Amino acid sequence: MTDAQSSPENPAADLKGAVIAAIIPDQSPRVVTEAARYAKLLGAPLVVVHVDVTRFVTYEDPDGIPHTAPIDINVDAGAEELQAVAEHVARALEGVDVRWTTTQLVGDPALAIKHYADKVDAELVVLGTRKRGFGETLREFFTGSVAARLSHRQHRPLLVVPVEEPVADDKDIWADD
Repeated sequence: MTDAQSSPENPAADLKGAVIAAIIPDQSPRVVTEAARYAKLLGAPLVVVHVDVTRFVTYEDPDGIPHTAPIDINVDAGAEELQAVAEHVARALEGVDVRWTTTQLVGDPALAIKHYADKVDAELVVLGTRKRGFGETLREFFTGSVAARLSHRQHRPLLVVPVEEPVADDKDIWADD
């Protein structure tokens, strides 16, 4: 049920103590269902966040409303990705009795999630592992692991949900299957 409505005076007030699930399009539904399970256990709302890495924050109003700009003025992928994430989450949480909402963050994923978690005083942050493979390993080498960066930059519990079958102990975890 998507009944999370924020008050105009303080949008984060109704989401205080939320469980945050950081989701990307086409991610395993396991990440959001695990986040929903913990939200229900904690009696907290679930906030599904998608970080648009093609935009950055230009400034933030005194009331906390961020103003953003695209890195490339010809790219506006974030709105479509947020819609895809919302549809994906709605399917995954169909019939699940938890209050949830989606929101778009912008910029560096670890910093955006940390800032939002501070804003709503989140109880828990949930995110999935990356897909295996050389391309993802190379991307993580340059950008860093969001989970690792979050674990060193904030005090909240962090749940990292495996999104693929585990790699056997005798296999190379960086090899493409």
